[in-house]
Amino acid sequence: MAPTFKDMTNFIIAAGAADISHTKGTYLAHAIGVYNDMKAWGEDDALCRAALFHSIYGTEGFQDFTLPLERRGELEALIGKRAERLAYYNCAMDRASLDAHLDETRDTYPILDRLTGQEVELSPAEYDDLCRVHLCDLLEQVARADVWNYRREAYRKMAERLGGVALEAYDRVFAKEPRPQ
Repeated sequence: MAPTFKDMTNFIIAAGAADISHTKGTYLAHAIGVYNDMKAWGEDDALCRAALFHSIYGTEGFQDFTLPLERRGELEALIGKRAERLAYYNCAMDRASLDAHLDETRDTYPILDRLTGQEVELSPAEYDDLCRVHLCDLLEQVARADVWNYRREAYRKMAERLGGVALEAYDRVFAKEPRPQ
């Protein structure tokens, strides 16, 4: 049975992450924002669950809270294998290894797991799903964080690769970028 939204947010609260400071708000508020945006994009439930937990293990850029990796099985039992795997890779990936293949069409996409030092091969669907979660994460917070130029080219390539609602969301968010006076 799929977890309820309350089950998932209660997990974050019980883990002690809810009130951690994150982009001029709380970790929980940001996680819910990414989840809601992914829902608005019309993505499936597993992808939305991955979005809610997109940084639960800490990321290359966010280390203020990290759920111990020993708890991966517990999170998988709650949100499902596909969602947990995507959340894990969003946390564990070396971002340069994701960016390296954005212009390519491949049978598999290698990314570097910075936590294990191992290269992992993702299917085209997994790679695109990881791009979706990663892009949605940025778009939810870029205006609050005021980091408009952080990996800008890579994020634009993700939006173009995914097209449709992802590209529309990118264009809509970046149209609000303050212009130099």
